[in-house]
Amino acid sequence: MSDIERYDDKYSEEGFWQKLGKFALVAGKQVVEKALMLYYAARSPETPTWAKTTIYGALGYFIFPADAIPDFIPAVGFADDLGVLAAAIATVAVYITPAIRQQAKDKMTEWFGDEPDDTLPGSE
Repeated sequence: MSDIERYDDKYSEEGFWQKLGKFALVAGKQVVEKALMLYYAARSPETPTWAKTTIYGALGYFIFPADAIPDFIPAVGFADDLGVLAAAIATVAVYITPAIRQQAKDKMTEWFGDEPDDTLPGSE
């Protein structure tokens, strides 16, 4: 079991949306976009169970308030979350389809009012 997967029991859909709603602006677009891509990939029936376990672990880490760097610390609180989300994306990248990327972009546009920065890693 990877370090990420040990947080899979911390994940809940309600907890995910509460965390994003509360911290989206503080966490920043990179963190939010990656979290959304993973969320939508986990909901896809084409994503296999092993990949969903990795995704739920990463999203559980994101939700869990007592992670390596507490989220309330200004400027660095979400750095560890970004790293975990990016690692999960790298692991399950083949299951993050163009349709899933579009769902994440649409939600980003809804929340932030503009297109996400297409130069971000994983935004191609």
